Amino acid sequence: MKKSKIQNPKSKTPKICVFDSGLGGLTVVRSIRERLPGAEILYLADTAHAPYGEKTHDEIRRYSLEIARFFVEEQKADALVVACNTATSAAIAALREHYDDLPIVGTEPGIKPALSETRTGKIGVMATPATLAGEKYQTLVDRLCGTQEVELFEQACPGLVERIEAGEIDAPETRAMLEEWLAPMRSAGVDTIVLGCTHYPIAAEAIGQVMEVPVRLIETGEAIARRLATLLGQQPAKEPGHLRIFATGPIDEAAVERIVGEKVVIDRIDR
Repeated sequence: MKKSKIQNPKSKTPKICVFDSGLGGLTVVRSIRERLPGAEILYLADTAHAPYGEKTHDEIRRYSLEIARFFVEEQKADALVVACNTATSAAIAALREHYDDLPIVGTEPGIKPALSETRTGKIGVMATPATLAGEKYQTLVDRLCGTQEVELFEQACPGLVERIEAGEIDAPETRAMLEEWLAPMRSAGVDTIVLGCTHYPIAAEAIGQVMEVPVRLIETGEAIARRLATLLGQQPAKEPGHLRIFATGPIDEAAVERIVGEKVVIDRIDR
């Protein structure tokens, strides 16, 4: 991948464009703002097509390319972040082919940091069905776990994204889903769980409660932020960066405020 030409060379404020199917990618935005507090961040929640985890790879690729066109051609992006494991698996190769002079950072389950954190060698992986079935995930597991004594407990979590988007994390139905998925990990002594979807950190407290014992939860926002800082050059922030949010469909504005820590005007767009 070629390094980008910054679109606004006279300004040292990079314009970082981030997208996901909904609220989940805002957990990545939170990490980027901590690492690059002066950056201008544009976020697009493609709620009109959510959840991506139940779409075909061709559909996700089409949505991703259209979002990238909007960011690159209309918003003059300096970097693009695919803040979605499913979209990364389905579309990042096509995105890098189309925009080969733009830094594009994808999202992948945090298997590598989990291997460093685990003490029992038993690691849980919670992800969408599409992520677990994807070639990119299988290649990652084969590369990182092939020579280590580790036991993976992989759990597809269909419907969890929708529950999070609807603000129903603490609902009895959601807790029952988590109990079903996490009980085998709890019984087996899993001590580290990879949150293989950017939505899942929003439910981190509920996951910890269902596990009942202390467990390390691995999310990938910090790794993405570090990668961006390397690609763009970490400039000292003279003033806080601006956050702008777009949505292609309905979105829970109160949830957005809770995640990013401030009230943000959300622009509705048709894609």
